[in-house]
Amino acid sequence: MLDSPAPRKRKGEQALASGMGWAQTFIAVDWGTTNRRAWRIEDGQVAQEFEDGRGVLSIDKADFPAAVAEIRQRLGDHPMLMAGMIGSNRGWVEAPYAPCPAGLDDIASVLAWAEQDRTAIIPGLSSAEPPDVMRGEEVQIFGAVDAGLIPADALVCHPGTHNKWVTLGRGKVTRFRTVMTGEMFSLLQKHSILSDLLKDEMAVDDAFRDGVRRGLEGDAVTAELFSVRAGVLLGKQRREDATDYTSGLLIGADIGSSIADHIGEVFVMGRPELTKLYAAALGVAGQKAREIDGETAFLAGIKAIAGQI
Repeated sequence: MLDSPAPRKRKGEQALASGMGWAQTFIAVDWGTTNRRAWRIEDGQVAQEFEDGRGVLSIDKADFPAAVAEIRQRLGDHPMLMAGMIGSNRGWVEAPYAPCPAGLDDIASVLAWAEQDRTAIIPGLSSAEPPDVMRGEEVQIFGAVDAGLIPADALVCHPGTHNKWVTLGRGKVTRFRTVMTGEMFSLLQKHSILSDLLKDEMAVDDAFRDGVRRGLEGDAVTAELFSVRAGVLLGKQRREDATDYTSGLLIGADIGSSIADHIGEVFVMGRPELTKLYAAALGVAGQKAREIDGETAFLAGIKAIAGQI
């Protein structure tokens, strides 16, 4: 049985088995629900990396030490700093949430040590009102601030399975809101009456923009979703447009309910295939959007945290 996570030690107190400091060489891991990515960082640069489908839900609790050892077999026997769902109650060792408002220094000071002085897990963030949590996105957000990719005062949209709308003030996350837009689309695609229609890859086209406009109108999205099927059956909508229209409808409803009164630029951060959809939808809504690559931001954030160990 693992010992309880030990509190983070101050810089200079570590006695790493590899004999090297974290700033020189370490392994960074973004370990999510369905996949994981890992990078070996040497002198601030990516020396080697890999990605696979071994998310936390595919691994039994007792098998996490072996899954972590597998990463070291591929990238070398180095200190490891992990973020994401690996620190959840479904992961290896639970890393308690840091309450908002919180910045990079706040999460760096409360790392959970799965293996003392050798393997640390970054905590997520929590919001009290309304109740909300995040794991993994905070590393990207703070990394983007630290690298100067976004200002210290900003509104960040982080699309994914659970889209995050994050407000930053003076470099700290002051509040955030989660919308289950991505998961809703996935459920519709796999388990709904629309599943036979939602087969194509999503694209930014006229059907997508029409869906965004409809979603922005604020009508009951559950009723609008059924109209997708009815429109195809009655010849009012092309079958090949259903995927893009439905995606636009959900994203438009997400935007309309989240930032109706926002003034200024929105920073859309994450995987490019998702950020382009939200950036386009924000444009339809009359909002200026700037896309930020999530991997670049994540690496900037995890290197900044490693620098404080």
